[in-house]
Amino acid sequence: MDDLHASLPRDRFLPLPDHDGQSSANRCTGVEVEFAGLTPEQAADIVSHEWGGTITRDGPRDLVLTGGRFGKVKVELDITLKNAWVEDMAADILGDLVPVEVVTAPMAQSDLPAVEGVLAKLAEAGAKGSRAQLAYSFGVHLNPERPQSDRAVIAIARAYALLEDWLRAADPLDPARRVMPFVDPWPRALVDALAGAEGWALTDLGRAYAQHAPSRSYGLDLLPLLQDACPDTLADVPPDHLKGGRPTFHYRLPESRLDEADWSLAYEWNRWWVVEKVAADADMLAALAQDWQAYRAALTTTRGDWLDRVHDRLESITL
Repeated sequence: MDDLHASLPRDRFLPLPDHDGQSSANRCTGVEVEFAGLTPEQAADIVSHEWGGTITRDGPRDLVLTGGRFGKVKVELDITLKNAWVEDMAADILGDLVPVEVVTAPMAQSDLPAVEGVLAKLAEAGAKGSRAQLAYSFGVHLNPERPQSDRAVIAIARAYALLEDWLRAADPLDPARRVMPFVDPWPRALVDALAGAEGWALTDLGRAYAQHAPSRSYGLDLLPLLQDACPDTLADVPPDHLKGGRPTFHYRLPESRLDEADWSLAYEWNRWWVVEKVAADADMLAALAQDWQAYRAALTTTRGDWLDRVHDRLESITL
């Protein structure tokens, strides 16, 4: 079932496909990478050495790099609690279980190899990814800018819904990330709704998402995009999950494995590329949606049956 997946390049970033006749060449993306093994100060020094810029402190645990090649970069301990003193205590007690996180500004797709280079330097200095210890649960978040077309945004959401099982089965998450409530699968009710979402407006997507998945803690978090585009549809979403709108997807599924020789950021980017490739192919997307509806209507199907159907559809994709 993993022929396409196994052939995804790990040494180059595939360019995002065009949508609705509009080029994706200028769509930027932000990157967030979590890891252990280094302090924020050590990580910031490495990023500054590679990209230039000046490091300043932003609170007791966070650093900001400005004036470098790729704009503002934040290096921080990824812990947010209600009180600063509670954060300090938790960080001291939990130690390496609280990851350091490097957060870039939106970057051109052509600049993503520079992030790959920084991750290699961090790993050389001792940064550890999610599978270095059983209790680690570290992710990579990709924040690709949305296409201009609302129809394309809806198509990408539909494609992800129909491909999520395949993405998870082709490269399973480590045990800690599976049990932690940060990258849950989209509810089946949302997938069902999206399978029948031909002709939806973005407000329809917002209402469906608010009804079925009113949380940030999914493999693909659409709340920032929807809060930017149609905030009125999210009135029933808990306020603590609305962190501000921005015109980007928030793809949280990838795992941070920067210390593993056979892993790369390009590999994770190219898994997202498959989602957008399917979204850009109206015939393939429609066929997958029909397949899903037939699969859900059948009485004797298994999860493996769905994965087989996805595999058959993806065979026509060329890299």
